[in-house]
Formats: sequence, C-alpha cells, structure tokens
Amino acid sequence: MSVFTAAKTPFYQYEFQVHRRVFRGSTKARSKKEALAVEKELKAKARADMEQEKRTGNGPLTLDLAAGRYWEEVGKHLANSGTTWTDLDRLIKFFSGDTRLDQITDREVAGLVSWRRGQTKQGRAKKADGTQMQLIAPATVNRSTTVLLKSLFTRARRTWRYQFPMEPNWKDHTLKEPEERVRFLKQGEGEKLDAAVRDDYGPWFTFCRLTGLRHKETLIRWKDVNWFAKRITTIGKGGRIVSTPITPTIKALLEPLIGHHPEFVFTYVCRRPDTPHAKAAGQVKGQRYPITPDGAKSQWRRMKARAGVDDFRFHDIRHDVATKLLKQTGNLRLVQKALNHADIATTTKYAHVMDDELSAALETLASPQKIPQTTLKQAG
Repeated sequence: MSVFTAAKTPFYQYEFQVHRRVFRGSTKARSKKEALAVEKELKAKARADMEQEKRTGNGPLTLDLAAGRYWEEVGKHLANSGTTWTDLDRLIKFFSGDTRLDQITDREVAGLVSWRRGQTKQGRAKKADGTQMQLIAPATVNRSTTVLLKSLFTRARRTWRYQFPMEPNWKDHTLKEPEERVRFLKQGEGEKLDAAVRDDYGPWFTFCRLTGLRHKETLIRWKDVNWFAKRITTIGKGGRIVSTPITPTIKALLEPLIGHHPEFVFTYVCRRPDTPHAKAAGQVKGQRYPITPDGAKSQWRRMKARAGVDDFRFHDIRHDVATKLLKQTGNLRLVQKALNHADIATTTKYAHVMDDELSAALETLASPQKIPQTTLKQAG
C-alpha cells in the first residue's frame, strides 16, 4: 500500500514511483480515504512535471530556486540590489523556500499583501518617544511583494519557459498609491540648504542639485567619468544606463576632486574616529573616505534640519531640477532624457509647471478685436 501511518505524526504518509523516480512525504490527511485522494493528485502532478521536464528541460521550480536564479541573472546587477536581496529573502521566509511557484495563487498573494501591509517602518511597533510607528506605505508594500513576485513569475515564464496556468492576477493585489507630489525648492530654500551643507559634502550635494540624479546614482566612481566623451555613465533604476553630460560647471566641480580617492569621486573627511562606524572601519581623523549611501542619508537629514527646510525629501531635488529645466526649455522630451524616464508618461507630471506660460500664450491670442462686441458690452 502506498499510503501508510508513521510514528510521531497524525498524518498519513505517501511513497510512490513514477518512471523510476521516488516521491515521498506527508499527505496532510488524517483518514486513509483522504490520503489516497491526495496521493492520486500527487501522482498526476508528478507525471505532468516529468512530462514538462522531458519537453522543456525544466523540472519543478521552487521559490528558493527561482529567487536564487533571479538574483544571479537580474537582482545583483540592479542599482538597489541590497533592497532586492532583502525582499527576496522576505518572500522565501513567508512562503518557505520549497514552495513551488505554480502553487502560489491569488489566495497566497492576498495573504502576503495583507501580512506585509500590517508592518511598520523599521519593523518597530513604537518610536523612541513611545508613539506608534507609522505603517509602511502602499508603494513600499507593492514594490517589496507583488512587483518582485511578479518579476519572478515573468522571468520564469518568458526566459526559463515555465508555465503557470493559475498565475495570480497581479492587478488585484496592487494597492492604490497616492499620486506623487511635485515639490520643488521655493525662493530662498536652495540657498539655505547650500549654507547648511558640510564643506566636505558640498561637492556631492552640488552635483545632486545640478544633475537631478537618484540618490544611489550620485555616488559615482572615477571609472564612470569619461572626460573625452564628456559623459558620466552609471547603471540606474531597473538596470538602465544613466548617461549624464559633463557640462563646464560639472567639470569645474569634479576636477578639484581628482586625487582625493583612487576609486570614488565624492569623499568626506573623518572628523570623529571614535564613532562605532569609524572604529570598525579603522578610520583616521583628517583622512578622506568615500561617501556611502547611509552616510549621505545621515548628512542630508542633518543638513535639512540645520537649514530649516520642511517637507522636502532628497528625491524632491530631482523634482526641483525637472521643474526648472522644463520652465527654461519647455521641452518635455529633454526633461525625460535628463531624468532617465523609460516612459514619457512619467515625465508628464511636471507639465503643470508650464501653466503660467500657457496662460500668457492664450492671453496673447485673445486680442479684443476677436471678441464679439456683444460680449464686451455685457462685460461692461
């Protein structure tokens, strides 16, 4: 008999062969009748899997195998590879690594999203002052769960040639996100920030304000700088190439930094070698070290606090550059290229900054001669 009881478990176990391959495990059924029904389904699934493997060369795809392969082929090459690694690990822990991708249906994804949206920022229930920690944003839930899991399915289906008859309907599990605001620096705010930045972080911050690059795209290496082609080339969001022109202003900014560090362009001077980070890294007071992503974030928070500029995120520097560039040129395509947007629809959110110019143009067209006299009399 292929189903049987075993010690230390209330469930019937199964063991059978298909084409000389042995399959064994728990049926998760307490009665023999239910166990036999489960075994029948498992045998049918095993035969289908082996047929697919014979046809495509692909055996059953578990989540840990899919995540590992995705990481090697895609994830580790992304600009946000650290975040991708963390999110993949979270998926594996939630579902368990031996879960097959074709067993993840709408029901399982709904459970994942429900669990994730109940988590708080930094994973803590309360802040240091005892107040409740804010829940993570819908955008964070989407990007760390459904977007990544969908990427695994898409890669497996398109590139690895797997089939998923019950693939989840991803739109049903995508949380609604508020429209991204467009916040730019108001009169005097830019000057306040410039005055508040530490001297050694000044070149980096100026570079950020000149280019509008994303945070991780600003920490460039000298190998990214092509003086002859007058271009800085890096890998940005989604693995896309980001090409930034070296204008005369940017050239004048970067040239004095040559020699500060053999690999990284932007550096800072160690002022406190007694901090845990400085001690761990063996830093020496007065010497220069590369600006790290975490270090840049810390300096940004302190700079903003000293400047007294409220409700302004680092990403808003990007909005500020886009807004001013569009006002100056009126060219939406140019702004799209400057911001490295894959789709111009993303760039159109800045179109409202042209409202004043549109109003002036319409007023120019509306000369009094073209307005019916009856309308003018009624207005008088």
